[in-house]
Amino acid sequence: SPPLSVSPAADPAVISPQDPTLLIGSSLVATCTVSPDFPLKAEDLYWTLNGRRLPAASYSTLGPSTLSVALARLNGSRQQSGDNLVCHSRDGGILAGSCLYVGLPPEKPVNISCWSKNMKDLTCKWAPGTEGETFLHTNYTLKYKRRWYGQDNTCQEYHTAGTYSCHIPKDLALFTPYEIWVEASNRLGVAVSDVVMLDILDVVTTDPPSDVHVSRVGDLEDQLSVRWSSPPALKDFLFQAKYQIQYRVEDSSEWKVVDDVGNQTSCRLAGLRPGTVYFVQVRCNPFSIYGSKKAGIWSDWSNPTAASTPRSERVAGGCDPKGGEQNTTLRRELKQFFGWVKKHAYGCSNLGIKLYDQWRVWLQKSHKARNQV
Repeated sequence: SPPLSVSPAADPAVISPQDPTLLIGSSLVATCTVSPDFPLKAEDLYWTLNGRRLPAASYSTLGPSTLSVALARLNGSRQQSGDNLVCHSRDGGILAGSCLYVGLPPEKPVNISCWSKNMKDLTCKWAPGTEGETFLHTNYTLKYKRRWYGQDNTCQEYHTAGTYSCHIPKDLALFTPYEIWVEASNRLGVAVSDVVMLDILDVVTTDPPSDVHVSRVGDLEDQLSVRWSSPPALKDFLFQAKYQIQYRVEDSSEWKVVDDVGNQTSCRLAGLRPGTVYFVQVRCNPFSIYGSKKAGIWSDWSNPTAASTPRSERVAGGCDPKGGEQNTTLRRELKQFFGWVKKHAYGCSNLGIKLYDQWRVWLQKSHKARNQV
């Protein structure tokens, strides 16, 4: 027989409905109609969904070249780009395809919270509703405006502090309340959060305290002194600050928190174990900026700083199962060595037992066993 003559623009077949959007639990009857230009009949066709052949019992022949398939109680789409419903010829060739978008309308976003880093920007995050999973691509838009006389603005930098977050880098006004809300939209609808009202001055956080130093308190074997600097980015603003300290021994992941530091930039830790390396972190809460009544937001913790308490020399006799006696001897020898260096090596007066502490910190960071000393 002569070769089939087909117009270049002709599609082999058409699926109806094309790319439908459906609620979970819906049923669907889709039809595949072969173009008259193709010598295929209904009995030459079959259907697949996401690559899996659908059973012939779900097919119906609606005409010489039209085959339908019935899908009942559809589950949510496996992928947000839609499930692939495909009509094939008997030899496996693809004649036409349709995307099924099966899911739920978005829920109202909740739990909007915002913070401003050093009063220069604003970052907000939210939760996508009680369920969250819609099985459809859902777009979230953070909107904001000045109360009373502002126009709506749309945040542009998303996912900066997690999946549901957005960052506004500049052009924010102080001493002005803002209205902030989130709109969620997908193929099945739109949901809008409650409006949150805030003033930038009430949600300020800052960088962690800088220049954190931890040192011994003379020969006191159970104490360490901690000092730090207040956040430099806020030095030109009228504000109060309160600080928290947390510390742990090098062998533990459990932090102890000191809450009552107040607004001072130094603190003495007491009741510590002799001859032990401690890691210390400090964080800051700037509040009452220009008289704001809000509680303020804690900064991140500073990077850990380490120092060791002096080892007790009073223990005489006995057996330390952890090798304490050996460590005491090593430490005494190191003290003698550094004393000799300070006395005889001119220009090296800054050498001291602190160098040994730094080595201990390095040892901790490189996860080497202490018995490798």
